[in-house]
Amino acid sequence: MKKRYSFLLLLPIFSCHTPQLQPSPEELQKIRFDLSQLDERGLRGPTDGKVALDYEFCIPRKEQYRREVERMDPSLKLQTARGRIGCGRDQYLCLGNTHQKNYKKILYRLAQLPYVERIEQAFFE
Repeated sequence: MKKRYSFLLLLPIFSCHTPQLQPSPEELQKIRFDLSQLDERGLRGPTDGKVALDYEFCIPRKEQYRREVERMDPSLKLQTARGRIGCGRDQYLCLGNTHQKNYKKILYRLAQLPYVERIEQAFFE
């Protein structure tokens, strides 16, 4: 019986630390491309030519931030380049794509990070 009461007392504490799944309107504005163009697999385009959408964003060049975003998004590749988005010398360029399970949740979680200013579509030449 004591175990049950202990669990009930701890439940509100842990529920306060659960990240919200749906970002706020301000956080959604960080995602600078139209998610409605993508299907459930994170692809867009005609049936016989669907492609993933690549995206980029910058994070401070600190190990804790690198580990955090890599845990959230398995598609990420981090670089020290500026990218089209224009990362600074003190930032990592993060490149990811939408062709992965739960891509919307991943993007929402990234947009909720205070050190991610914006997430732009990436274009490669």
